[in-house]
Formats: sequence, C-alpha cells, structure tokens
Amino acid sequence: MTKHAPSASPERDKQDGLLTLLNQRLAEAVDLQMKMKQAHWNVKGANFMGLHQLFDSIAEAVAAYVDQIAERIVQLGGVAEGTVRVSAARSKLADYPLVISAGLAHVEAVGKALATFRHEVRNTVDEAEELDDVETADLFIGMSRSLDKWVWFVEAHAHVPG
Repeated sequence: MTKHAPSASPERDKQDGLLTLLNQRLAEAVDLQMKMKQAHWNVKGANFMGLHQLFDSIAEAVAAYVDQIAERIVQLGGVAEGTVRVSAARSKLADYPLVISAGLAHVEAVGKALATFRHEVRNTVDEAEELDDVETADLFIGMSRSLDKWVWFVEAHAHVPG
C-alpha cells in the first residue's frame, strides 16, 4: 500500500495563496518604485521642476508601499522576496522606455505604470477578501486611494489647455 503525503489544510492553502499574491504585488511595487526614479532622474523640458518633484514624491510613496507589503508578508509568516532581480522577473508592469526625456513622454509612461499597478492593487483587495484576510484588503484599499491621487496628479500634466 502506498502512503500519500497528507494534503495541506485549507487554511495553509489560503496562507500560501496570500503570500504568493503579496510577493507578486511586492515585485510590482519595487518595479514601480524604480520606474518612478527613472522618470525623476531623466525628465527634461519646460515642466522639468514640477515633474521632477512629482516623480520623486511618487517614488517616496511607492517606497512606503514596498515596506508595507513586505512587512505584511513577514507578519503572515512568509519571506518578503523583494530583490530587484526577483522583482524584474515577476513584475507584470510593462518595461519603462529608457530613451525618453521629454516631460510629456514621461507623463505618459508614468501614468501607464501607475494605472497598471493601481489595477493590480484593486484586484488584490478582492483576492484578499476571498482569502478572508480583511487586514490585507484594508492595506490595499489605502494604497488604492493613494494611487488614485497620484494618477490624478500625473494625468493633470497630460492635459494641455486648449
């Protein structure tokens, strides 16, 4: 008679699913943070100072998301897998164009990255609720609110009065 390994408990399956989900968001948050720094470092043009400061402010906010996500992973008994290499391999965010310098081109690229991350964050709220983790859902609801603000600020630079 062959013995089978005991199956994981439903609670352990939920825990593993939650940790996988959180490490995925961590990868994207690290990636987003570096995209914001890329824009901050390389923006040029008439709106340089405003965009330079905006992109740096967003990078600081995203750095806080990185810490919050990583700390939540550890609180739940997992390992925060947040190296740049892991993040690059796992992130669902599109590559950031490296050859742009014009302010509006950065506004477009930053807006796209923020909107994609915000979409993933909102999905995480639903997925955390399905996994019965209201604390994680609440964490991501706060991030979603913050991302709404940043998307709005960036989109304001995309609209040229006419």
